[in-house]
Amino acid sequence: MLYPKKFGLNSLFPQASDFRVVSKDKSSGKGVLALRSFSAGELVAVISGEIVTDIRQHTLQISANKHLLDLYFTGYLLHSCSPNISVDMQLMTVTALKDIAANSFLYMDYSETEEVLYKQFPCGCGSENCRGWITGSLEVPEGILLGSDLGNLGLA
Repeated sequence: MLYPKKFGLNSLFPQASDFRVVSKDKSSGKGVLALRSFSAGELVAVISGEIVTDIRQHTLQISANKHLLDLYFTGYLLHSCSPNISVDMQLMTVTALKDIAANSFLYMDYSETEEVLYKQFPCGCGSENCRGWITGSLEVPEGILLGSDLGNLGLA
């Protein structure tokens, strides 16, 4: 099991036989590698961690002021604008969105769980529908002005 015993012994928690947190590359950092395949729609794992009230680098948002700090699994899920998994923070589950081959990284869309990111950054996922910049669902990319901002600056 990847989680320490303090989180419980749920057999659906990520297992060391199925996943490994490894360095992907210099720009992406660490990611979760699936050591076995998963079929689209399959439950990948039930997740756990410490509940905190602030946004941190490896947290996932549960609600407005409630975040899951998971330094063993979900904190290292990589981003893609065309993800292969979905993370449900109410059910605390990870589900395959498409077939995932063994020895593939797990990719989620960070805007699925986060309203505001710990920090925004450029996207390098390379998917056909890449948004170019990774943000939370309520954020605009840094440096982009909204129409209301333009009016406030006398530019509209």
